[in-house]
Amino acid sequence: DVQLQASGGGLVQAGGSLRLSCATSGFTSDDYAIGWFRQAPGKEREGVSCMSDSGSLTSYADSVKGRFTISSDNAKNTVYLQMNSLKPEDTAVYYCAVSTAGPIQGVLPTGQYEYDYWGQGTQVTVSS
Repeated sequence: DVQLQASGGGLVQAGGSLRLSCATSGFTSDDYAIGWFRQAPGKEREGVSCMSDSGSLTSYADSVKGRFTISSDNAKNTVYLQMNSLKPEDTAVYYCAVSTAGPIQGVLPTGQYEYDYWGQGTQVTVSS
């Protein structure tokens, strides 16, 4: 079975940093995309960042460009989301997800409905 487990959330003051981790297992293909999504209370789930399995393709929401960085450690089968200069509006439950379809002709899937597998969320709270 494909499994994903997100961790690394916590409480941080505005301007601080956190690094989220997504441990993955059970994949039988090396052609997939991994995305980070977040959902704040009363709001729709939104895409934050995604990448191809190789890391050659990355994408970021406009709201986090220049502050967040997605990366991976293939030896550990883990994807990271480094979050710097955090703002109160970044407060949300963050989820990692996998699209087994992967990039198609160099285009990453960025919408939540393009993702097949989801981990449990990790809470990020940024105080002002």
